[in-house]
Amino acid sequence: MMRCGTVALVGRPNVGKSTLLNHLIGQKLSITSRKPQTTRHRIRGILTREEIQYVFVDTPGYQVRHTSALNRAMNRSVMDTLQEVDVVLMVAEALHWGADDQRVLDRIPLSVRPLLVVNKSDRARPRHRLLPFLQERGQDPRFDAIIPVSAQHDRHFDSLLDEIAKRLPEGAFMYDADDITDSNERFLAAEFIREQLFRLLGEELPYATTVLIDQYATEGALRRIHATIVVNNDNQKAIVIGQGGEKLKTIGTLARANIEGLVQGKVHLELWVKVKGGWADDERALKQMGYDL
Repeated sequence: MMRCGTVALVGRPNVGKSTLLNHLIGQKLSITSRKPQTTRHRIRGILTREEIQYVFVDTPGYQVRHTSALNRAMNRSVMDTLQEVDVVLMVAEALHWGADDQRVLDRIPLSVRPLLVVNKSDRARPRHRLLPFLQERGQDPRFDAIIPVSAQHDRHFDSLLDEIAKRLPEGAFMYDADDITDSNERFLAAEFIREQLFRLLGEELPYATTVLIDQYATEGALRRIHATIVVNNDNQKAIVIGQGGEKLKTIGTLARANIEGLVQGKVHLELWVKVKGGWADDERALKQMGYDL
């Protein structure tokens, strides 16, 4: 009996949704960093096991503090996803349940009973607090089940997948058994570049940046990519480029390595930096950049 369905990962920023997706699929698809709100787009990761196909949808962390056009678009993306999927995973961090987590739960339709995935359970300190925390969360009738996992160390994934499989509808697969995503290489290349902006720049600057792919050409086993990093002002441009161009070179080197891992081939990557003030509040510009408004 074949089962196939969509599974949304939702939660406040920085609880490990993207890391969870990548480890479930066994391939880096969704970018990660220690900074919250790294994910801006819905990304599908596909896992096929014998007669079951899971289509995971990684969503942006629900934004409750910022109100730019970009943030509003990301929040709409989360809400639209909740209306379309078969199973909802609410991802929370072990021993941490606060107002932001509750706000996300409150936005899940009452007709939906999500599975609560308690991530980073291996890091819970002191350890004796984990069981009471799980028991307390288990008293909330909104949750259909609670599964502690460690995305970083691939722990308890079988239990999680078993719980999801019970709730997937019977039906034919949506994708070929060896597919891992429906995102194209061009989109993922932009994401891998943006990941390095979050990892290598300061606390606030990455939120003022985005990435455009100007050219993506395949020449045999070589990918030739030209991309533009968009910032708000000249000061930000100078920081991204760095002294003597060193920062931009480092961003390109690390991004290229990740893209080569994805495409299993050589990549020639050229980066430029362009100023476009207020891009995150310009709906026309956001549409041109591929954001779903």
